[in-house]
Amino acid sequence: MPLDPKLNRFPSQVRTVYLMGIGGVAMGALAGALAARGLAVRGSDNPLYPPMSTFLAERGIAVAQGYRAANLQPPTDLVIVGNVIRADNPEVAELARLGLPYLSLPQALARFFLDGKKPIVVAGTHGKTTTTALIATSLRAAGRDAGFMLGGIIKQGGGNLSPGAGEHFVVEGDEYDTAFFAKVPKFVYYQPAIAVLTSLEFDHADIYPDLAAVRRAFGMLMEVLPAGGRLIAWGDDPEVVAMAGRAPCPVVTYGRGRDCHWRLLAAEPAGDGGARLAVRPPAGRVLEFTTPLVGGHNALNTTAALAALAAAGLAPERAAGLQASFPGVRRRQEVRGVAGGVVVVDDFAHHPTAVRETVAAVARFGLPGWPAGSGRLVACFEPRSNTSRRNYFQDDYPASFDGADLVLLREPTLVEDIPGPQRFSAARLARDLADRGRPAMAFARTGDLLDHLLGYLRAGDLCLVMSNGGFDDLHQRLLTALAAAGQKKGGA
Repeated sequence: MPLDPKLNRFPSQVRTVYLMGIGGVAMGALAGALAARGLAVRGSDNPLYPPMSTFLAERGIAVAQGYRAANLQPPTDLVIVGNVIRADNPEVAELARLGLPYLSLPQALARFFLDGKKPIVVAGTHGKTTTTALIATSLRAAGRDAGFMLGGIIKQGGGNLSPGAGEHFVVEGDEYDTAFFAKVPKFVYYQPAIAVLTSLEFDHADIYPDLAAVRRAFGMLMEVLPAGGRLIAWGDDPEVVAMAGRAPCPVVTYGRGRDCHWRLLAAEPAGDGGARLAVRPPAGRVLEFTTPLVGGHNALNTTAALAALAAAGLAPERAAGLQASFPGVRRRQEVRGVAGGVVVVDDFAHHPTAVRETVAAVARFGLPGWPAGSGRLVACFEPRSNTSRRNYFQDDYPASFDGADLVLLREPTLVEDIPGPQRFSAARLARDLADRGRPAMAFARTGDLLDHLLGYLRAGDLCLVMSNGGFDDLHQRLLTALAAAGQKKGGA
């Protein structure tokens, strides 16, 4: 029995809420925020582990392990369906049988938290999470108490959703599907007063067949922009500029180009993993300030944030001055620890553009505890996203690792549903890197990759681990093994 589209609505009264797929970062955060509003919240998912299992338990939110029709008893006022849920899920069948009102996560976010606000929506293939966090934390530091929702965890405070009492709500506008019953990008539901478009490239090969389909998705963002709104667009990229030409509202560009309204003039290493930026706003003096974020891509993210903050009413000088205290986002150039003199870094990079920019940023700017050039840079990469497990970017990845002294690759897993000729090959990438003069090795198992790391790394090195998944906890396993080796050596 299919879901009734007429029940895809917000009910007149909501006291109890059930979330299918409650264990995702965004769904879990939504559950916590709804519970904080006094609603009775429960949900279901496959077996959960920390930190989400702990997060939900601490808030008294009951989670059923596994999906079963009986989990929806007693019926609730509203069901929120995560995009991990498929149409053949047994709870979906029960939801249809019971005839309960239901929403997707973006619809619920819009209804519970965006009503009456001025949403600032950050979209694009790259840089969404960092740019969203930059705008949100700056507004809050300026006393504006903006609400926010993003796809990563802000280090200070450890959250990714806050309702906020201010007039703005800053939200990461994902181009991925909303739900099985709503095959449109999430940002369609956010009704931006201000939108930021950071980039436009092919990604999400599981739902978009080609770049033209990605363009159509971002075209929907242009369609929901109001005539009285504002679009902040990366002016150096022809794809973004062409898309911005479809906006019904004024467009403000940022970038390095001479014609950009907000022009990034310089981004130089500041020491100990920071950067000194110089940005020329549309009017007034050049802004010179420091930021803990490194690399050209983060310099552009910061410039985009300044433009959005100015559009939200913050003085450019004030916005620039707040950047030095940005707390950062977990899994974005995050130093996970130091052991045996080796700095271990976690980064979410998986698209070849993101990998290239991350490796280049660390190599040129360094990170806290690792000045650039002070040791070797070892890059470990797990192709885990739906796009990187396919060979769409097979020929693009070799140039992404320039700057690394050694590249260690994990063969992709979960490829059974991908035809053999379409699968990404880490072994081939290793050969292509060697042809470029870049030492590289591919491994079928993470344990073997870890063993090679332990035999290669020495004090002063930096190990950059890149994956949009857990990489079998390589970061912590490496730190633990390095610490144990150091203790053994010290006790010898």
